[in-house]
Parts: sequence; structure tokens; C-alpha cells
Amino acid sequence: MTTIHGKRELLLRAAPLFAGAREEFLCAAADRDTWSGAADAAGAAGAAGAAERPAGLRVRKLYTPSVVADDAFAAHAFRVAAAGGQVRVSSSGLPAEMIVVDARVAVLGGTGPGGRPTYSVLRAPTVVEGLRALFRGAWEAARDLAEHRDRPVPVLDTRARAVLRTLGRGLTDESAARDLDMSLRSYRRRVAELMVLLEADSRFQAGTRARELGLA
Repeated sequence: MTTIHGKRELLLRAAPLFAGAREEFLCAAADRDTWSGAADAAGAAGAAGAAERPAGLRVRKLYTPSVVADDAFAAHAFRVAAAGGQVRVSSSGLPAEMIVVDARVAVLGGTGPGGRPTYSVLRAPTVVEGLRALFRGAWEAARDLAEHRDRPVPVLDTRARAVLRTLGRGLTDESAARDLDMSLRSYRRRVAELMVLLEADSRFQAGTRARELGLA
């Protein structure tokens, strides 16, 4: 494993790797800035949605709702799709921020000391294949970009947002209701309504989706 510190080093060392993609380029990003610079420099791989790319190269990009909520970035994502790439949006979260090139090397994005971006370059075949499997699972559960953008973000009042925030704090229903000055029955009803609205199967998933949509 090789560790890369900071985006400048990523640009210098990983951009050529990304540009060398010939069969498959997978990218998962929960933050619009995670791969900025390096991935965009990989125009030859079609990583940024360039019209010219190696014949047969499959480009798949997977984002969270918070990333494509930005209109400028959404326009960029649609350009990727228009150039032949595939773009989906995962409301269930991503297993990791990653780029996988030709099933032979993977780069994981993370945060190092002081909040500095840190990237791990992995080449072990079993590890790379495991990351590809995680990507495929998230990809299958995600929505196409156009379908996601056609679906408006729910409008919630202040109280609903406050209820959503309690879901990520690990409080019991009794404690959450007391903090919000609500009856236990009203609190539980609100939680149930929000889970339906957010199409969540669990409270944890509802809290995750709310954060991704900027609702909590």
C-alpha cells in the first residue's frame, strides 16, 4: 500500500494512473472535492466525461445526494453522462470514497492528521476485487442521476429537522421526546412519518439520508 498526502501529491502521482484506464474506471465520491484535480486531469480516461476515450472503456461515477445538490456540479455530472459515462446517486451512503482502475488498482480517499486529505493506493488483487464488489453493491442500489434530479428534496419544517437530528444522537425515544418538549406518542409518530417520507427502512437510514440531503 502507498499513502499519498494532500491533493497536490494526488495530482502528481495518481492522475497518470487514472488517465491510463483502458477497461474500467469506477469512482465513488461523498464530497465534490475529494478527487478534484487528479480525476479531472485524467481526460484521456474519460474520468471527467471527455468525449474521447479508449474504445470499450466503461466509466461509472457514484455520488451522494449532497454532491449533486450543487447545480454546477450536477451540470458536470450530466456532461459525464452525455459523454457516455454512467452516473448514479446513492441515498444510502457509500462504502468508501474510492477510484478503481481496470480492476487492478484502487485509491481510497480519507482524512489524515489536521484534516489533510490522505489517499491510499492499493494493488493487492483480493483487496481491489473486494472494493469493486462494494462499489457494485452500492451501484445497484443507487438511482440514475436524471431520476434523482427529477425527484425533489422534501421540504421539512423546523420541528421535523430537529426530530431528524435526534436520530443520530443515540437517544432513547423518551429522552429525545423530552429534549424536544414533545409527548412520546407525538415523537414516535413524527419519526414514522419521516421514515416514510425519506423512504428509509430504519431510523439509522433515515438519519443518514437526511444528512446527505442537508436536512439535518
